[in-house]
Amino acid sequence: MSGHSKWSSIKHKKAARDQKRGKLFTKLIKEITIAARLGGGDINGNPRLRTAVTTARQQSMPNDNIDRAIKKGTGELGGGGLEEITYEGYGPGGVAVMADVVTDNRNRTVAEIRFMFTRHGGNLGETGCVGWMFKKRGVISIEKSAANEDRLIELALEAGADDVTSEDEGYQVMTAPEKFGVVRDAIEKAGIAMLSAEVTRIPENTANVSGRAAEQVLKLMEELEDHDDVQGVAANFDISEEEMAQFSAA
Repeated sequence: MSGHSKWSSIKHKKAARDQKRGKLFTKLIKEITIAARLGGGDINGNPRLRTAVTTARQQSMPNDNIDRAIKKGTGELGGGGLEEITYEGYGPGGVAVMADVVTDNRNRTVAEIRFMFTRHGGNLGETGCVGWMFKKRGVISIEKSAANEDRLIELALEAGADDVTSEDEGYQVMTAPEKFGVVRDAIEKAGIAMLSAEVTRIPENTANVSGRAAEQVLKLMEELEDHDDVQGVAANFDISEEEMAQFSAA
């Protein structure tokens, strides 16, 4: 399992026990608002919005919050002046890093993101400097206790998934971005609980890091993920199972 996949597993475990629900709700509200602004307020006709709303409901966000976020995005309420930006750069050991951001203050956010890269031994780069190393993919994670492997494989492939893999932590269903919604809906209709479901960037090659560089990369990832304006982070690091386990335990 690549470093990116290992990080995703740790990230979702951390989120499951994270008590800072206000911070999580802030990120979800921004995603709902942007999705509604770009694709309209109809959940059934806007796949990105449906994914955002589904995630928010899984996190027990009140319907009133969801409705207000949608209305901000469609212009029915004020406060929808958000901008979507992707920052690219290099972490320690030449690791490629991409951060998807939603902000109402570009200057403030870029200064804070640049400071994080610098503090952890990396540097923020120009647009396009590392984007070519990643491919957008739909990724659905499912705990092993939630599904029978054969049934899941049959169901996912029939719905249009590219692959289903079995890892120590559970199953991972991979799709093309345009097939993501259909596959997710098929799994949901089958009554199979999903740990996470998102369209994210998957690295096409990896950079091996260890020791101090590995520690800095993981701290950079955690700090970026924790920033209020950052909606998602992708990186192409590969770190040994032992070092990842140490970080997960911490």
